[in-house]
Amino acid sequence: MSTDTINTDSVTVTDRAARRIGEILSHEPQGTMLRVSVEGGGCSGFQYKFDMERTQADGDILIRRDRAAVLIDSVSLNYLAGSEIDFVDDLIGASFRINNPQAKASCGCGTSFSL
Repeated sequence: MSTDTINTDSVTVTDRAARRIGEILSHEPQGTMLRVSVEGGGCSGFQYKFDMERTQADGDILIRRDRAAVLIDSVSLNYLAGSEIDFVDDLIGASFRINNPQAKASCGCGTSFSL
């Protein structure tokens, strides 16, 4: 693992992602967190979802890094185990990307995947 990542319950958040999450949350009410979840749907079977949340539910894991706070529910954690949450800013746009080693296939935009 590189020195610019942190691993909590097998989900890694890169420095770039933590910085961007912190920037986003700084414009939200105090106590707001980014929820990352997996739902059925998308062109490949499952899709990643990003929401703002003010409360932590039972069973959620909370990853804190600098000003960033990320919530993941226990069901989604099963699909995200071993994943890296990153933020990329390239020619096709800026977005969060999840590098998921469990994904057998994904769509071109990287927001949906299959197992």
